[in-house]
Amino acid sequence: MNTVLAAIIAGVTSSGFINFAIFLIQRHDSKKGKKSAETEMILGLGHDRIVYLGERYIQRGYISRDEYENLHDYLFKPYSDLGGNGTAERIMGEVEKLPLREVTYETKEK
Repeated sequence: MNTVLAAIIAGVTSSGFINFAIFLIQRHDSKKGKKSAETEMILGLGHDRIVYLGERYIQRGYISRDEYENLHDYLFKPYSDLGGNGTAERIMGEVEKLPLREVTYETKEK
């Protein structure tokens, strides 16, 4: 069980793995009829990351398309699907009001 939890925690930053982990957790939780410790941990990690990034973008005053996609599609949507709400939902509402800015990435030439 510790290996599963470690894999889930490591997968928080991996979009494909997080969706798979959510599927497994939802299946596991539906059998128990309540949220497992693993689900609560994933919700807590998702909440923390959404609030942290969202507040950073709000303070900055804009968000890029890539940042929005990462925050909304890969963090907020799975978080909501697991039943998360509250502060993260409020932060996401404020992020959605931010202007989108195109960001260009420069690479260092050797």
